[in-house]
Amino acid sequence: QVQLVESGGGLVQPGGSLRLSCAASGFTFSVSAMRWYRQAPGKERELVASITSGGGSTNYAESVKGRFAISRDNAKNTVYLQMNRLNTEDTAVYHCHTPRTDRGFGAWGQGTQVTVSS
Repeated sequence: QVQLVESGGGLVQPGGSLRLSCAASGFTFSVSAMRWYRQAPGKERELVASITSGGGSTNYAESVKGRFAISRDNAKNTVYLQMNRLNTEDTAVYHCHTPRTDRGFGAWGQGTQVTVSS
C-alpha cells in the first residue's frame, strides 16, 4: 500500500521556523521525485518545492525561495521541508506528493496544518 504521512505542522509566530517531514512507504522511495504543495483557505493549491529522486536538484516557488529548503533521506524514506522566516501568508495545509512511483501511480499525503500567527 503506497502511503505518504506528513508531520511537523503546528502553530508558529511570524519569523519562526518549522520542519515538516513526510514518511513514505509501499514503493521504492529512492527512485521517486518528491514535491511539497500547500493550499490555503480560498486559494488554489500551490507547488512549493520539488526534489529529484537522488536529491541532486531542487526547485522552489518564488514566494519561498531563500526561506524554505527541501531535502530527503533515501535511507529513511523521508522527505523534509525546512521552513524559515515564516510569515502569515505561509499559513496553509502542506501536502507531500510524488507524481509517479514504481507502482505505476502517484500519491498524496493527508496534509499537515501550518499556522503562522502572533
